[in-house]
Amino acid sequence: MQFTAQQLALMLNGTVEGDPAVQVNQLGKIEEAQAGSLSFLANPKYEQYLYTTDASAVIVNNDQALAQPVKATLIRVDNAYSAITVLLEMYNTLKLNKTGIEQPSFIHPSATIGENAYIGAFAYIGPNVKIGNNCKIYPQTYIADDVELADNVTLYAGVKVYFDCKIGNNVIIHSGTIIGADGFGFAPVGDGTYSKIAQIGNVVIEDDVEIGSNTTIDRATMGSTIIRKGVKLDNLIQVAHNVEIMSNTVVAAQTGISGSTKVGENCIIGGQVGIVGHISIAKGTQIQAQSGISRSLTEEGKKWMGSPAQPYSNHMRSQIVINRLPELEKKINELEKIITELKKGH
Repeated sequence: MQFTAQQLALMLNGTVEGDPAVQVNQLGKIEEAQAGSLSFLANPKYEQYLYTTDASAVIVNNDQALAQPVKATLIRVDNAYSAITVLLEMYNTLKLNKTGIEQPSFIHPSATIGENAYIGAFAYIGPNVKIGNNCKIYPQTYIADDVELADNVTLYAGVKVYFDCKIGNNVIIHSGTIIGADGFGFAPVGDGTYSKIAQIGNVVIEDDVEIGSNTTIDRATMGSTIIRKGVKLDNLIQVAHNVEIMSNTVVAAQTGISGSTKVGENCIIGGQVGIVGHISIAKGTQIQAQSGISRSLTEEGKKWMGSPAQPYSNHMRSQIVINRLPELEKKINELEKIITELKKGH
């Protein structure tokens, strides 16, 4: 894909400063870009590279002043960061614009597939599967019996979706993720062994959800494990059976959410957070990385930190005290010596 600076300026409602006919065919960071690259400057910390970059064209803000001559052609826009975001999305759309059914792949005769679909090689689509319009199913993906995908769903290579699960519109699921594996349900038996409890529920993923690589979302024992509209899950997350994550909540990598816990809407959960089962997390809660949540958090919009978690401000004050413990220990030892000497004097 090749564009001139003038073409890009028209796309972005910008103006050209330099050679409007200069051509670019790739994107590059301003400090690393080579000839033929398009770059951008949005952060003042990187302004020094504007004067040394080998990029052929650079997107800058309209108010960007120049302290030195610039080799690159400039494309001036209202907001450089927003402009490059638009271009990245356009590039991604063109790059991933695959259609058709590759062979070998298996599609059961009872499955239905909507318009403009892409089915990659070695994909398996089972009985009674329903796939909407504009879906992209990448190679080595497994879609089991009676799964339903709405429109504009993307399942990247190696995604596995177990039977009866339902996925809404505009959902993106990255490679290696497993939707609908059995929940961790076992009943202890008198002889010390465990008997498996059948997991007969499913997973429901609503619209506009994105799920990172190698995340696992377990099916419900009964009913549904539910990921509500607009939720964003990072890589390497474990969501257990019968969990419900409400709309527009974001969860960072290596977090584990135990069974039947309800997470409210618009929560922000940091990496490596552990959450016990059968509790609720209030709307707008923020949980810092590596925190342990052992009870329900009922106050909306509150920040938590630590393990076991406590209010963020309390935890920060505790950290100050902990950092002073060596000094406090020294003072205690000195006071004990004084007391001992005083006792001897009597």
